[in-house]
Amino acid sequence: MQSAVVTCFGDTFAGIDPELRPATRPEFGHLQSNLPLRLAGPLGLPPREIGARLIDAVDLGDLVSLELAGAGFLNLTWSPDVLGAVVSDLLTDPHLGVPVPASPRRVVVDYSSPNVAKPMHVGHLRSTVIGDSLARVLAYTGHDVVRQNHLGDWGTQFGMLVEELLGEGLSDPATVADLDMAELLALYQRAKARFDDDPGFADSARRRVVALQSGEPTTLALWQALVDASMAEFEATYGRLGVLLTDDDFDGESRYNPQLPGVVDDLRASGLLTESAGAQVVYPDGFTGRDGAPLPLIVRKADGGFGYAATDLATIRHRVDDLAVNRVVYIVDHRQSQHFEMVFAVARAAGWLPDSVEVQHIGFGTVLGPDGRPFKTRSGETVSLTALLDAAEEAAAASYAGHEVVRAVANAAVKYADLSNNLARDYVFDLTRMSATTGETGPYLQYAHARVCSILAQAPQQAHGINTLSHPAEQRLALELTGFASVVAKVADTLEPHHLTAYLYGLATALTGFYENCPVLKAEGEVRQTRLALCEATRRVLSEGLGLLGIEAPQRM
Repeated sequence: MQSAVVTCFGDTFAGIDPELRPATRPEFGHLQSNLPLRLAGPLGLPPREIGARLIDAVDLGDLVSLELAGAGFLNLTWSPDVLGAVVSDLLTDPHLGVPVPASPRRVVVDYSSPNVAKPMHVGHLRSTVIGDSLARVLAYTGHDVVRQNHLGDWGTQFGMLVEELLGEGLSDPATVADLDMAELLALYQRAKARFDDDPGFADSARRRVVALQSGEPTTLALWQALVDASMAEFEATYGRLGVLLTDDDFDGESRYNPQLPGVVDDLRASGLLTESAGAQVVYPDGFTGRDGAPLPLIVRKADGGFGYAATDLATIRHRVDDLAVNRVVYIVDHRQSQHFEMVFAVARAAGWLPDSVEVQHIGFGTVLGPDGRPFKTRSGETVSLTALLDAAEEAAAASYAGHEVVRAVANAAVKYADLSNNLARDYVFDLTRMSATTGETGPYLQYAHARVCSILAQAPQQAHGINTLSHPAEQRLALELTGFASVVAKVADTLEPHHLTAYLYGLATALTGFYENCPVLKAEGEVRQTRLALCEATRRVLSEGLGLLGIEAPQRM
């Protein structure tokens, strides 16, 4: 198409994108382009005249038919043989046509990041689900993925917690390590109340932080017990969600504590560090406050403690120097966007983040309740992730009581709703809608997969091969199948999983049309073989695609 444009209208238009889009209706073919309409202005010609000249110049042989329609649209229809050949390739390619890069990159995906001694809540849902899916996609497309769960396991709160433990006579680390999350939360609440109301306790807690930082054995042992108890709870949640995070992926803030003084010293040596009101800060270029004044990144606070920026800078140095990464992806609430932009700017200015390493902050919006406000309990508290998952399983059980797929359906409802939205947008957590097996939901895709598995189960050991795709519904399903490889590659590049959810929904919809119009088991001969082949290819793509979203693909529902 691009060469035809040059042939007809000259090199000025070389490289123009035809912007092919799926046709909105079957009578418009398989793909449409509005290229003649876009060229009409620059060329000063009627769109239909432009379209006619392009059709005369294009030589696509028997691959595709091209026609001019409406005010100046080009409708493209692939030949059945081309579509059949693509589906046949899918049946023999275990990687379903997804290209593997010639030079894979080493990618850190930083996600989830809960805090020790605090339950995971609805705010952790998006980071965990998005990060898990992106890590799966990047690994599937051939990259070397390093999953990192940047655990909040260091800081002032631990002096407060350890001091409360000792004050309550809980000095045995083994006992503390056995606390469940409800007990840990209650401990935190008691400690926080005393810290706020009792100046003497607050002073003791601050001294306890110093003891922790200096490695005092009793303090360090109780801190480790709190971490162990929390990690056990986190791992249970990840297992329940089917998230691919393990012990080896925990990368706590505590890892970087010994490196923080060096971060400050090196920034000072490079001339980037400035003192402001007793704090050590860096003023990266291009960042200003509302008043237009330069905006500081606080590396060390006036009281001598280190800010989050110091830990994040030390983390970047570790990932570049020790892990030898090419790309780092942070999946963190969009409200942290400016913080990460400033950290990245300072790391580059200090020479710790070379231009060859790409860093990206993938921000995300807020989970809203039915009232359109941030999702809270009736008492106004943040909803725990456990309570949210319990509610999702209750909703799934209403349709699948006693069925082994209840948890899989609940997870699909939650994950698909999260991933199908543009990440930057807020979305409403509506379990009734999310759990439905009709409409654009995770359970609908699972049901489509189970349906096609049921068909195939009734035709065991049948030869599956594409012959002639004669029915429009067969061709439509085959056309959808051709898009899997490109959409997976697109998600790996853009880090926007909603492209994959939209694709899978379109595929499931095409499967429904095929199922309603093209009997499979009652067909005979080559028609039966062709339709079984389409079912098998669809099963593979749905299964693989759902897996990339972190969603199970049940064979029965």
